[in-house]
Amino acid sequence: MTPTRAGSRRLAPSSVATAFLDHLAVERGAAVNTLVSYRRDLDRYLAFLAGQGIDSIIDIDGAGIDAFLSRLRQGDSDHPPLSASSAARAVVAVRGLHRFALREGLVEVDVAHEVRPPTPARRLPKAISVDDVERLIDAAGIDGTPLALRDRALLEILYGTGARISEAVGLAVDDIDLAARTVLLRGKGGKQRIVPLGRYAGEAIEAYLVRVRPALAAHGRGTPSLLLNARGGPLSRQSAWTVLRATADKAGLRVAISPHTLRHSFATHLLEGGADVRVVQELLGHSSVTTTQIYTLVTVDQLREVYVAAHPRARRGSR
Repeated sequence: MTPTRAGSRRLAPSSVATAFLDHLAVERGAAVNTLVSYRRDLDRYLAFLAGQGIDSIIDIDGAGIDAFLSRLRQGDSDHPPLSASSAARAVVAVRGLHRFALREGLVEVDVAHEVRPPTPARRLPKAISVDDVERLIDAAGIDGTPLALRDRALLEILYGTGARISEAVGLAVDDIDLAARTVLLRGKGGKQRIVPLGRYAGEAIEAYLVRVRPALAAHGRGTPSLLLNARGGPLSRQSAWTVLRATADKAGLRVAISPHTLRHSFATHLLEGGADVRVVQELLGHSSVTTTQIYTLVTVDQLREVYVAAHPRARRGSR
């Protein structure tokens, strides 16, 4: 509920923050994790304002928000310094709060409008080689048990479609079209996309559906979920993580493996194979091509390594 505008000139920042979080939850339908993150960041902001003796939303100015950002980066007696990415997330919450206050007529100016969050260092996605992907997937079905066939289907989905772990475990049986070789993925913000299903992934899913899922489902209460646990319920994200880690150990892979590793590898291998970055954007479900373009940095680095190693005039001292 929005705070009453009457007398809002002395409205406490905490009241505005409560209304803002209610707005995100009720009107914007924000996810629980998003709300928890915003609440944590805003609680720290409110504590900072209280420490500065600011008890009204109209007493906050841009310099104060800049000071809060500096405090985030430097830390204090109660909090360690935040990384650039964590500080940027906190500033996004603060900017959202002040934008909300302006929109609701609680202030006349958005004092956070010009405040820019720190730019996180660009980290290249971690991808593994095609050979390592094949070793990983082969290791999933090595013991031939029913759950091993399920695990292989999970890994084939992650690498074959570039799905996020939440998208993979959220699949329903009806989301798979084996005849058309496509899968319907439900991404962030409820966005849906149809992704082609490769032959290996299709065969792994079909084997699981025919030979394994009916027996697993018999232990449960009936669920449309594609991937089931041993009790017949939907496979959880945590269980999928456990499957991936255990399979990586079986495969003898010495690099850190996560579900996102397979998503990164999916994108990187497509680009290395000549796929257009905008096609990869659609397959990954990225809202902006800028997000996808970070994968091109991986392939450029690999090209540079090959160039330096192979070109006769690429190294200092070449004649």
